[in-house]
Amino acid sequence: MSSSTPPTPLTYDQAGVNYDLIDPLKIAAQRAAAATGAHLGGHGFGEVAASRGESAYVVDVGPMYLASIVECLGTKTLVADDMARLTGKSYYSAIAQDTIAMAVNDLITVGATPLVVQAYWAAGGSDWFNDAQRSQALVEGWKKACDTCRVAWGGGETPALAGIVADGRVDLAASCTGIVSPKSRLSLGDQLGAGDAIVFLAASGIHANGLSLARKLAERLPQGYLTDIGNGQSYGEALLAPTALYSPVTEALAAAGIVPHYSANVTGHGWRKLMRHPKALTYRITAVPDKTPVLAFMQRECALDDHEAYGTLNMGAGFALYLAADQAARAVEIAQGLGVAALVAGHVEEGPKRVLIDPLGVAFGGDELRLR
Repeated sequence: MSSSTPPTPLTYDQAGVNYDLIDPLKIAAQRAAAATGAHLGGHGFGEVAASRGESAYVVDVGPMYLASIVECLGTKTLVADDMARLTGKSYYSAIAQDTIAMAVNDLITVGATPLVVQAYWAAGGSDWFNDAQRSQALVEGWKKACDTCRVAWGGGETPALAGIVADGRVDLAASCTGIVSPKSRLSLGDQLGAGDAIVFLAASGIHANGLSLARKLAERLPQGYLTDIGNGQSYGEALLAPTALYSPVTEALAAAGIVPHYSANVTGHGWRKLMRHPKALTYRITAVPDKTPVLAFMQRECALDDHEAYGTLNMGAGFALYLAADQAARAVEIAQGLGVAALVAGHVEEGPKRVLIDPLGVAFGGDELRLR
């Protein structure tokens, strides 16, 4: 643990990630992409326009909808590489699950059943693939995550990109394709409105967002990644807990006849993501889940106030479901039956677009999240 001296604040912006600089490009790309949707008509299909700007893109193919997504893991591999040098262990089985979770957990927000995952493993040179322990862990973890989500691993690409990817490093990404069938499972917020309950599915740790901040913090801890976070676990081990896979929960909900009005994968932008839908609504949180130990540690050691912490990290809430109020308790029961902690965290109200976290006195205005 660090000393009792109050730490100097360390924010996500200081760690080199500023969404205010990134998001304008994403918005410009969305607008350019929207102009290409008409091409689908030449093939007899049509896009679901409301999916533009959501976590997955949806195409109407007649009897069902087709949904797709591609996601990059980010910098969590750097933590795995540093911990391997410190401990002699490979963490790439967990890293594989993180990568698939980034894609699958986005795809299911629109009500899709994941069908196929493709892999993109770009290394800084051919030598990266020569580490048999690491490569085998990556393959085994990838397959295991596919089995959990009941998706086919269709194939992938393994380029050696010397000069683009740093030597000894790897850039991991996954694409996922799924179907929305029956079409009534489509969840793009059309029915989202005042009175809906907000159910949180618990996070398993930091997941794969906020790692730039996490790595920056490690530089100033007394023992770096080997620093005890207070529960006998090292900081590095805690960071590398694999991201929860939520598709078993959403599939079980569908089997029980529960169709969310909307869903949000709580990743970058933290709890600001709760107001991802463009509707002007107020999302009032009345019950806050327990922080995972690693996030509590990070908030303390980075000296983040609640507004910064909950606006950056998942803080214990990995996925949000917006449901008819009379279905919320049953949804919690189903999730917990699958080993995923859940709670009814709040509700949706009429009002300006904002997130109100009542127990913490934190508010996020609509101008604090601009994704489209």
